[in-house]
Amino acid sequence: MENLLLAGRCFYGLGVAGLGFQQFIYAGFRPVFLPPWPLWVHTSALLAYLFGAALVVAGVFLMLGRKTSVISWWLGGFFLLLFLAFHTPYLLFIGANSPRHLGLWTNPLKELALAGGGWVITGSGPLYERPAWARIGTIFFSIMLIAFGIDHFFYPDFVASLVPSWIPGALFWTYFAGVALAGSGLALILGIKTRQAALLLGIMLFLWLVLLHIPRALVAPATDQGNEVTSVWEALAFSGIAFVIHSQFQPHARLNPHAAENQS
Repeated sequence: MENLLLAGRCFYGLGVAGLGFQQFIYAGFRPVFLPPWPLWVHTSALLAYLFGAALVVAGVFLMLGRKTSVISWWLGGFFLLLFLAFHTPYLLFIGANSPRHLGLWTNPLKELALAGGGWVITGSGPLYERPAWARIGTIFFSIMLIAFGIDHFFYPDFVASLVPSWIPGALFWTYFAGVALAGSGLALILGIKTRQAALLLGIMLFLWLVLLHIPRALVAPATDQGNEVTSVWEALAFSGIAFVIHSQFQPHARLNPHAAENQS
């Protein structure tokens, strides 16, 4: 499944580059990267441009397969730093809303998943070379999946409203997707049918990208400062992460050290 590994890495790189490019369109940080705090960061368009440019360059390098391990490791570390230094204290101590509302953690958990994706790609060589960073990255990604799966049961009416009108049984698909997300996250953390869970997850997320996120972005690309377009890049990156995880658990990787690509 070398092609799926390359596709997953390209999906993640393109998603990161797309999020970075949006920094130029809106001259500010995307909510997935930073909360409304601190204010001084959001008053500097230059910082947003520099950050966006760095993401675009990093994403292009990942798509081209250049310096993959180094760039993905630093991306994962930087996203994790933003999650810990800004999103977490804002929700716990600074924001006016209660941090116990799981829905408020949507953007922070997406950033945690992006951090995990970077570290997953760092270990996108043969299974016997899979570093601890890749295992930690898988856990970060899985935490988002489990939380978002639970969200489908906490906010079913809202989630059902996102299902395209031409698909019948919106509430059924809401609960089905919630079980699928949470189940996938648990399977990846516990190591239960990891290959199958990651592959099915990647396919599901890619289908959502095509059937849900892209049509919504085409209809209302400027809504909420491009939030629908942001969702496109995020879904693309997340599906890529799942495909890379799947590729790391190919059976032949244990038997044939040269069967999988080594991204050193």
